[in-house]
Amino acid sequence: MNSIYEVRILIVDDNKDLLRLLCEQLSGAGYRHIQTAANCAAAKKLFAAEIPELMILDINLPDGDGFSLFRALHAKADVPALFLSARDADADRLFGLGLGADDYLTKPFLMQELLLRVQHILLRTYRAELARTKSKDLKLADRSVDLNDALVTLSNGDTIPLTATELALLRKLADNRGHIVTYDSLCSAVWGADYYGYENSLGVHIRHLRQKLEQDPNQPRCLLTVRGIGYKLAKEELL
Repeated sequence: MNSIYEVRILIVDDNKDLLRLLCEQLSGAGYRHIQTAANCAAAKKLFAAEIPELMILDINLPDGDGFSLFRALHAKADVPALFLSARDADADRLFGLGLGADDYLTKPFLMQELLLRVQHILLRTYRAELARTKSKDLKLADRSVDLNDALVTLSNGDTIPLTATELALLRKLADNRGHIVTYDSLCSAVWGADYYGYENSLGVHIRHLRQKLEQDPNQPRCLLTVRGIGYKLAKEELL
């Protein structure tokens, strides 16, 4: 990826007017490779033909739902995703993030906000790609993390992929291993300076990350909470 504007973006929504508007706005912002689908079947065909580097998925689709579609596509490749939905319930937003999506935006929304969120997701992914040559394996109790390939390796050899957001969080924590990283610092590292409104999302991603890093996520030994302040990775000798 030479630039975030070269990425392949797949948009799935059954609202033709919204699809047209999204394409116009993304193209106007400089994104050059955009494909659209109005249902799950069409999205799966486009995905199989060429894996995108970002997905923007509606929740309510005529032949299924965005959550199930995300599960099916995410099983084939770990592609960053942004959910769009008319559902504004916290349960739906947290469920989408819990599946491994990177962001969730409730309709109606400002186009500028969508463009900023797309940019933030892609910049996180792009920074992770640029950092590949500088990364080292991270040892956490009985498992290790390859920060180059965003993979957690268990003691039995099985691997679990990290999402782009989880990887960005873990990089920030690893850079400060043994020290507290505040909530604000983590949000800023992942979502940029304009992270207002993401504070609740941080907890969801941390919980999801613990499920991959910890033997017992309910009693974490590696990724620790410092109440009222932030989180930290325990030093290796203390694990």
